[in-house]
Amino acid sequence: MEPARRLPPPPVLYRALVARDASYEGVFLAAVRTTRIFCRPTCSARKPKEGHVEYFATPSEALTAGYRPCKVCRPLEGSRPAPALVRRLVEAVERAPSGRVTDKELTAMGVEPGTARRQFHRAFGMTFQAYQRARRMGMALQEIKGGSTVAATAAARGYDSPSGFREAFARTFGVPPTEADPATLLRAHWIETPLGTMLAVAGDGGLLVLEFVERAGLERELQRVRRKVGGTVVPGEHPVLQAVEEQLRRYYEGTLRSFDVPLDLRGSEFERAVWQALLRIPCGETRSYAQIAAEVGAPGSARAVGRANGANPVAVIVPCHRVVRADGSLCGYGGGVWRKQRLLELERASAPSGAGKLFW
Repeated sequence: MEPARRLPPPPVLYRALVARDASYEGVFLAAVRTTRIFCRPTCSARKPKEGHVEYFATPSEALTAGYRPCKVCRPLEGSRPAPALVRRLVEAVERAPSGRVTDKELTAMGVEPGTARRQFHRAFGMTFQAYQRARRMGMALQEIKGGSTVAATAAARGYDSPSGFREAFARTFGVPPTEADPATLLRAHWIETPLGTMLAVAGDGGLLVLEFVERAGLERELQRVRRKVGGTVVPGEHPVLQAVEEQLRRYYEGTLRSFDVPLDLRGSEFERAVWQALLRIPCGETRSYAQIAAEVGAPGSARAVGRANGANPVAVIVPCHRVVRADGSLCGYGGGVWRKQRLLELERASAPSGAGKLFW
């Protein structure tokens, strides 16, 4: 996989999108969360609200995140329109229940597989197999985010088994283990919890990522981790991941109120200071953004604390859900405000004076 390209700030990209600024062609692609479609900056379609847009540097990133190409602006095509055969291939992938078109199915369509592969690569700069892998992975991740299990999703998307899905994940987010440097190999593991599936990533230095799988931008978070650590993310087991799964089980049972898994938090000096402050909030209690700002020696920087809180890559264990508004009301949470509410209810119920566990 080619390294992710750094994009301009979202406000700049949104202005370019609204203005249909042709100078941004090739710089970014805009994906609309409500329609699951990605477009060129110059697309003539009606522009979405700013909060509904996610930005990507390449079509592969947008496909892997679960978006499909717009039929109006055709973001996969270059300056010259793609041949009719190539467009047929894209439509065939969209119609296929599993998101996969085999050589046998191509032949049944009257298409010679070798010709299809050559024309697709010539038109889009990516192989037909790579396109299908990215699209299938994107659709699979969206289904997991919607509550489907890994096993059910693997079967629905035509993977031979859950392990086959995990191998495809490895191809998408990193090179195979045989080509990776063991010293920088990061392991990824899905963990089922009462509040939904979480994805955990760890290396020998500790836990790097723990997120609910439907969090927006999770795939890009994994890519950022790869860049920061200089490692490769592959599905697998690791002692840190085993400890995380066991401690999360006890946490949701209401019998564990303090985690002790090793953490490998990568961020700016200010972000790390905020995350350490979060770790000091006792289970069952909350703090305001202003209180955290004062604690890290930056009074008046509540908004910056909010951004650092949102950038926290380790949910639940680094308890960003314990930060609330000054009046005690709940505000945004990457895993959804409803989860924030449930986590706080769980922690209060599991306190010595509480009513006991809420789950399991």
